[in-house]
Amino acid sequence: MPHAVLVALLLLVAGIAAGVIGTAGGITSLVAYPALLATGIAPLAANVTSSVALLGSGLSSAGRAARDLVGHGETIRRWAPVGAAFSLAGALLLLVTPGHVFDRIVPFLVLAGSLALVLQPAITRWQSARGHRWRGGAVFGGLGAVTLYNGYFGAGSGILLIALLLFTREPVLHRANAMKNVILVASDILPAALFIAAGGVVWSAAIPLGIGTVIGGLIGPSLARRVRHDILRWLIAACGFALAIWLFVRA
Repeated sequence: MPHAVLVALLLLVAGIAAGVIGTAGGITSLVAYPALLATGIAPLAANVTSSVALLGSGLSSAGRAARDLVGHGETIRRWAPVGAAFSLAGALLLLVTPGHVFDRIVPFLVLAGSLALVLQPAITRWQSARGHRWRGGAVFGGLGAVTLYNGYFGAGSGILLIALLLFTREPVLHRANAMKNVILVASDILPAALFIAAGGVVWSAAIPLGIGTVIGGLIGPSLARRVRHDILRWLIAACGFALAIWLFVRA
């Protein structure tokens, strides 16, 4: 079998796995980014190609999110434009400063998001007992920071956004995950268009990876609804811990 066909099959399988993991609450880049690097694509091109290909999982999972978004239409309408603006700013920052600006801090961000996810039930109970409420400025500041990072590199941004949603808008994990899927796909469209216009996408890799992510994105939300919340929480956090270690070693 020709080498190009084997690479395409590898990326198709990696895309399915990434789509399932990411839309079920985990981290798409945990699979997609290393798979692209393994095919010999340079890190910056792999990051850009991954960003475009993974749009497929976001679109397919968003299409299945309606039942989990009941009562959250206002949050989606308010958060999505903010996320889109900051993600575009992050993508512009990536193209202007394609060095390793965030290499040292990113593992700690992912680790913090994973720990927050694990500790969220206890923290939420503590907040409820004290009548603590997140102020609008803090919420949108957190959203802006997460989506700026999402546009720049993005690995682990889904976990950070889930943690923010759990603390501020939706305490049920699979519903917060559905909200995350919709907000992130809205945030990813403009950066993907920018990367395409800039000409940095490796299409021979993006197409099979993208097809795989569409398939995976159809599977992930159903999986998230069926897995017990405590198990899902630890599975998502485990993805975060693994990615944080990988990023720290790579940095």
